Amino acid sequence: MPRITAISDLHGHFPKLPGGDLLIVAGDLTGKDSDKEHLDFIEWMHESNYKKKIYCPGNHDNFLFDIKRHGKIKTPKEWNIEYLCDYLTEFEGLKIYGIPWTYRFKGINPKCCAFTCAEDDHEFMMAKCEAIPDDTDILITHGPPLNILDETIDGRNVGCQFLREHVIARVKPKLHLFGHIHEMGSRMVDTVMTKFANCSYVDEKYKPRGKIMEFEL
Repeated sequence: MPRITAISDLHGHFPKLPGGDLLIVAGDLTGKDSDKEHLDFIEWMHESNYKKKIYCPGNHDNFLFDIKRHGKIKTPKEWNIEYLCDYLTEFEGLKIYGIPWTYRFKGINPKCCAFTCAEDDHEFMMAKCEAIPDDTDILITHGPPLNILDETIDGRNVGCQFLREHVIARVKPKLHLFGHIHEMGSRMVDTVMTKFANCSYVDEKYKPRGKIMEFEL
């Protein structure tokens, strides 16, 4: 069984990892979104002891949003680092799909709007969720599905309704990994079909207090 380490919302903190078969990072990689920090992140992944490393961006990753328009970060093939943005890959027979997109909301920091759509642009978000392949084994999204580890500190559930509908009714992945809502970090909901995990490493005050989450599939 592949040993999987999952983490999200690093915001510039690059902890020592236990090592294993597969490393997955679900967005918000750096603290200040600088070129140097993104290079530091890639170097951190490279030095981590895993057969394969996968990362999906989040709303703080403007550097990667610009890269999405003009190309993508190229790393040596032997580093086994792969960037997923609306894209499917495979590892040891597991099909893995990554979606970075979340909704913007009232009061969002305009510097933190990478891979976001307008709060009322449901057609866009629905299309992104419909594109998830039926046979996905591991789904990586930056944001959570509605009512699953998506509660903010003021008690609002801010996950995506369309993501929930597609994950529960159609895709039914073995593992759904996300972050974005720091307050729910390091928690898991295990259902008959799917393990849902909010892998946020920082808390709501951006302090690195989360656990590094590990799974076997």
